[in-house]
Amino acid sequence: MPQPRPGTRDRRAMLLEAVRDGSGGIAELAEEFGVSESTIRRDLASLADAGHVVRTYGGALDTERSPHEKDREHAAAKDAIAREAAARVQDGEVVLLDAGTTTGRLARHLAHREGLTVVTNGVAAIRELAGFSGIDLIVLGGRLRHLDEAILGESVLAQLRHISPDRVFLGTDGVVPGRGLCCASLEQSVVKHTMLHAGAEAYVLADHTKLGQAPFPYWTPLDRDYRLITDEPRADVTFPQFAPSVIVAGEPETVGGAAHDGRRGS
Repeated sequence: MPQPRPGTRDRRAMLLEAVRDGSGGIAELAEEFGVSESTIRRDLASLADAGHVVRTYGGALDTERSPHEKDREHAAAKDAIAREAAARVQDGEVVLLDAGTTTGRLARHLAHREGLTVVTNGVAAIRELAGFSGIDLIVLGGRLRHLDEAILGESVLAQLRHISPDRVFLGTDGVVPGRGLCCASLEQSVVKHTMLHAGAEAYVLADHTKLGQAPFPYWTPLDRDYRLITDEPRADVTFPQFAPSVIVAGEPETVGGAAHDGRRGS
C-alpha cells in the first residue's frame, strides 16, 4: 500500500533537511519528494522568507551555518589572503573593510598596528579591532543582516559618500570574470559597489572556492581598477581574465613571469 505524501508543513521540514544535506536542485528535490517543480519553488520561497535558506539559480542553499562556522571553512587560505592584504596597508592610512570572514581576518592582522583608521560595516572586523586603542575604528551604521553580520542600508550608502579611504578590501561569495562579485542580496551588491568606488585602491579577497562561482543572483560589477588576492596559484591560467589583477597570497607578485605594476589591464 503506498505511503501517503507528507503535508505541506512536514514536507517543508523534510525539504530543509534535504537542502542542509546538500540536495539543492529544484528538479532533484521535486523527484525526491514526488511533487511538481512549482511546488518545490513555493516551498523554497517560504523557507527563504523565514530565513532558513537563500534562493539560488535553480535551487537553494542552507543559511543555518553561523558566521563562526563559515569562518572556520578554508581557514588557512583565508588567513594567508588576509596576511597578504595586511602587508599592503601602510601606516597612517584610512582603510575600508567590507563585511565577511576573510575581511574579519584581515582586521585581526591590522589590530596591533598604530595610526590606522579603519572604516567597516562588518561585525567580524568590529570584534577584532574594538579593543585596540591604536586603531581609529569607524563603524558604518545601519541595519544588521544577521546571516553574514553585515551592516547595510541607505544610511551606510550615505556615510560612504563622505569617505575617501586609501584602500578598500571587499569580500565575496563568488567572483566571475565579466560579471563581478556575486552577492547574497541586492542590498549587499549596492553597498559593495559603492565601497569599490570609494577607495584610491581596491582589492577583492577570494579564496580558491570562490573563483568562478555564482551561488546567488545579485552582482557587483568590477568596473574599475582592482586587485584580486587569492590562494589559488593558477588563478591567472584557469581564469585568464583575472590575470592582470591577480595576487597569489604568499608568492612573489608576478604576472606571466614579469613584475606586476599594480594596475589592472584595460
